[in-house]
Amino acid sequence: MASPNDIKKGTVINMGGGELWVVTGFQRVSPGKGSSFVRTRIKSLSSGKVVENNFKSAESLTFETVNYRKMQFIFSDADTLTFMDGQSYEQITLGRDMVGEDAKYLKEGLDVVIIMHGEKAISMELPLKIQYKIMETEPAVKGDTASGNVLKDAKVDNGLVIRVPIFIKEGDDVLVNTESGDYVERVAK
Repeated sequence: MASPNDIKKGTVINMGGGELWVVTGFQRVSPGKGSSFVRTRIKSLSSGKVVENNFKSAESLTFETVNYRKMQFIFSDADTLTFMDGQSYEQITLGRDMVGEDAKYLKEGLDVVIIMHGEKAISMELPLKIQYKIMETEPAVKGDTASGNVLKDAKVDNGLVIRVPIFIKEGDDVLVNTESGDYVERVAK
């Protein structure tokens, strides 16, 4: 058993029932009145759901040991996603339900982090930004910029549709934020 005071970013907590949560942010709070507590932002490793939770300093928690393995996405089918370790060539399969919405950002050859609990893969973490090539988008029309920050739809090389500024054209490389799904910047060639 561990104390909430031992929490740090990346700590994995077993909340009972076998559900594992990873700490994505925390703050220690010592109010003038009452006992201190740790305010946390935690993410479910099975569903990807993010919640805020306060742990009183007197509580005891169960921390889990997990391993983080860098792996490469190689292919998918209707229900599963397959990743390969670049060193050992070992392949691991995760269900689409375990990855959730993050699956739409995957493209062949993308390096991700697979979270392992013992010998079982329990989740996947994407890089914060991923580079894609614009495959389809409408050309800019002269006069479109009069209204300021104008965006248009663009289809990227893995089939994902994102919103990009009107100056982006087919063949451009762009960075996309995987937390928000937003265009970040054009990549210089």
